[in-house]
Amino acid sequence: MLIINKELCIGCGICADQCPFAAIEIQNGVAVVGEACTLCGSCVESCEVGALSMEVAEKTVKADLAAWSGVWVFCEYRLGELAPVSLELLGAGRRLADLRGVTLGAVLFGHDTGDTAKKLIAHGADRIYRIDHEQLAAYAEDTYATLLTALINEYRPEIVLAGATAIGRSFIPGVATSVNAGLTADCTSLDIRDEDGALMQTRPAFGGNIMATIVCPSSRPQMATVRPKVMRALEYDGSRSGEIIDVAPTPSQLQSRVRVLESVVAPGAKVNIQEADILISGGRGLDNPKGFELLQQLADALGAKVSASRAAVDAGWIPYPHQVGQTGKTVAPKLYIACGISGAVQHVAGMQSSETIVAINRDAHASIFDVADFGIVGDLYEIVPKLIKRIEEYRRA
Repeated sequence: MLIINKELCIGCGICADQCPFAAIEIQNGVAVVGEACTLCGSCVESCEVGALSMEVAEKTVKADLAAWSGVWVFCEYRLGELAPVSLELLGAGRRLADLRGVTLGAVLFGHDTGDTAKKLIAHGADRIYRIDHEQLAAYAEDTYATLLTALINEYRPEIVLAGATAIGRSFIPGVATSVNAGLTADCTSLDIRDEDGALMQTRPAFGGNIMATIVCPSSRPQMATVRPKVMRALEYDGSRSGEIIDVAPTPSQLQSRVRVLESVVAPGAKVNIQEADILISGGRGLDNPKGFELLQQLADALGAKVSASRAAVDAGWIPYPHQVGQTGKTVAPKLYIACGISGAVQHVAGMQSSETIVAINRDAHASIFDVADFGIVGDLYEIVPKLIKRIEEYRRA
């Protein structure tokens, strides 16, 4: 935790200026840290009077690292559907398991999961740890954490991966704490270090301005969450065979302090830009919310969906479920058309895996052109209507 010595603090504000997350404010002449603090330590280094310090909890070093073996993927199953990120992680996990020469396991919680376990095997898993119980029909954070912690303690996998979804982000950190392991959140790349077999976990840091590679050489399991659409799933292979282990939970493991009264799907949840093959994305360069009406016309002509940058969402021009970027959704469509988007690193982090990127911007020096496959410099209100007209003419021909 970050500790502020109020007696030493002189309220100079240097720490607040240095904080990349705007987590520190000067109140009544003293620095105050907010919830946005990520414990990066930049403020401690900048404090000339030594008023800031970090208190790090002691971590127990596991001496029996060789006893931990195997790669696990937590496969999220909810409301009768398997989250697509689960298959993406199986593809990444298969590669890691092959590099380590170990088995790839998949953990499946839910009720009436049907043939989902066989589907996971067909997508790369060697062994499925399945808990199918009626009390798991609704997600409960504490129950999931208790069950996964028990499985990890019993089977001792060396690597545990999960999707950086609402569910993964809510209970995986608690599991890491329970098993006394490190956790790297929102990874974009995973690899194995040659010299010692440690998991190299790469994620954006300092607002996406740098990429940090993190290793946990002295603790097991090595745990990471991965954002959807940054890994690629393996093709379905019905000829693969694997083992399905049905685990019977104890009554105490199923107890929860949470009682779900009702589950309601919000209207915004139906906007799934991550599954679109074509995305038409708008940014601050639209100048007003009516610009999205024009982008919707282009989307209709191409059979696409509309997305946006954070600037457009913050301006209230379009709801949050459409947001692409580090604080929104990660997408990887076949075609991404960026209209009036400058190309901030936070936005690029969420769409740079697109197969083809087209940028339309009146600023010839906009950063978005650095990642675009095709760039058009000009007024989008002149260019987009011409694109729509040309597409319609092509379809009528």
